[in-house]
Amino acid sequence: MLVRVLASTIAGIDALPVEVETDISKGLPSCTIVGLPGGAVRESTDRVRTAIRNSGFPFPGRRITINLAPADVKKDGALLDLPIALSLLCAEGLVPANALGKYLVGGELSLDGSVRPVRGVLSQALLAREKGLSGIIVPSANREEAALVPGLAILPAETLRDAVGTLSGQPHPPPREAQRRVPPAPAEPRGPDLQDVVGQLVARRALEIAAAGRHALLLSGPPGCGKTMLAERMPGILPDFDGDEALEEIHRRPPDLVILDLTLPGLTGMDICRYMRHNRRTKKIPIIMLTARTAERDRLEGLKNGANRFITKPFSIRNVLAHIQDLATTKQSV
Repeated sequence: MLVRVLASTIAGIDALPVEVETDISKGLPSCTIVGLPGGAVRESTDRVRTAIRNSGFPFPGRRITINLAPADVKKDGALLDLPIALSLLCAEGLVPANALGKYLVGGELSLDGSVRPVRGVLSQALLAREKGLSGIIVPSANREEAALVPGLAILPAETLRDAVGTLSGQPHPPPREAQRRVPPAPAEPRGPDLQDVVGQLVARRALEIAAAGRHALLLSGPPGCGKTMLAERMPGILPDFDGDEALEEIHRRPPDLVILDLTLPGLTGMDICRYMRHNRRTKKIPIIMLTARTAERDRLEGLKNGANRFITKPFSIRNVLAHIQDLATTKQSV
């Protein structure tokens, strides 16, 4: 029987899709993994065999061939242990194939059948959403990181038996889905309005294109032609930055400094702060948090979650620039 399970491998900070194809046929007992596996993946055969037996399931005593597609991409790391084990149990009829095909799977197995945490779960969750899957099966220790991506059912697995029971429809806690917060009410206009500008058709068109496509913009001309007037109205036509988009952008291209609003639509500034401080690539990036909340508990929570500066409105641009310069100087001295 041929079984396919969608998994992933980590390349840098991105998750690349990997399809685990498992076939069990007649022949002498053996297990072969093909598809450019790395050292950790080749060693997974012994881990998976022992974990399956110690979890109380039978290990197939026939010829097993496991293909990791695409074959031209090297797969390394132990996060393929769980998808390989589930594909073997599915081929033996212990896991329904239709349920397994709805999820992206990742996790490392211990010899006793417990599921160890792995790195790159946020990347895997983003990949699962990109592929249109219903959810993701992750180690229990990684559930908070996976829950940062909204719209996915998170199935945490403490052990291999837990994962099999969940997919087989046995009673279990309902899948945890990342909570989508209600976006805050529209804020007041951000500075002067572009509709107040009379004429300047070419310059207005350039501003609209730059704002829509997130392009760089250079204003050049003699004094008094309207450069400052147009630049002051640029923030008013920029689209609101969603918290989910901000997290994805930070994940893909870590910046030198992050300025966050506490009440972003979707993921809040606190959520993004917590992720950055728990991620090895972003934990040292300075964070400035802006908010209209003046309560002391909000300030303490922001600083506790990792914000380097907590600035309440109203504030001046000079004040914010002074904080940016101070953080930049501190970072360079370190």
